[in-house]
Amino acid sequence: MELETVLLEQSEGIAVIRMNRPREMNTLNFQLTKDLLKALEANWDDAAVKVLVITGTGKAFCAGGDVAAFRGAPDIGDATRQMTKDFDPLVSGIRRMAKPVIAMVNGICMGAGLSLAAACDLRISAASAVFRQAYTSVGLTPDGAWGLTVPLLIGFGRASELVFSDPTMDAKKAYEIGLVNEVVEDAELENTVRKRAQRLAAGPLAAFAVAKDNLNRAMLGLLEAQLEQERLGIVRAGRTADAREGIAAILEKRRPAFRGE
Repeated sequence: MELETVLLEQSEGIAVIRMNRPREMNTLNFQLTKDLLKALEANWDDAAVKVLVITGTGKAFCAGGDVAAFRGAPDIGDATRQMTKDFDPLVSGIRRMAKPVIAMVNGICMGAGLSLAAACDLRISAASAVFRQAYTSVGLTPDGAWGLTVPLLIGFGRASELVFSDPTMDAKKAYEIGLVNEVVEDAELENTVRKRAQRLAAGPLAAFAVAKDNLNRAMLGLLEAQLEQERLGIVRAGRTADAREGIAAILEKRRPAFRGE
């Protein structure tokens, strides 16, 4: 299997998918999203793989969508529609996978990266990691079922604060509000996640699969509806003047001047 932007490792029943665009902070472009989906599917029915870990290389887990993909796009809304074609199945696949999936948050986690981490079963974070909703600050709206998974983790009120205020949170704050399960020193992250994954791989895998399915029963119908609602939402937001201004501001490295249009 050829993967251009992902590193895939398998050993001792554990598969590790590493997003590998470190210079771009592992931002999601069309190729990375496709490669992540391919890697997920490759491990779906592999009996040798008991636990899946998703992480990034370099200083970021995933800093969101690659706004460079929008450069010169005549219709940002259509560009976001194209990007969700593989991102939505990726999020759905993580939830439907009958194996534990751990997000090893090694650094910056924002935008679509936060949606990706929130879809996983567990999130273990490096102490230096930072978290941010990020979408609304560029005139877009969260996608990847963010509006379902994040409120389920941290509550409706806190999720609303992230949408409207878009604060940047350190790992300690993310732990305090329930966004991540554990925070460890950076140097211990790989070892901690490996040990946790090993314990899971040696556990009652059939029971884990049934239990995950039971957890999903309460949300999967909502998940598919939410993915579609958020897909339509980000397309609508992408067609606004504010979205064009927000993307232009990032590319030009300045503060956006929104007009509410």
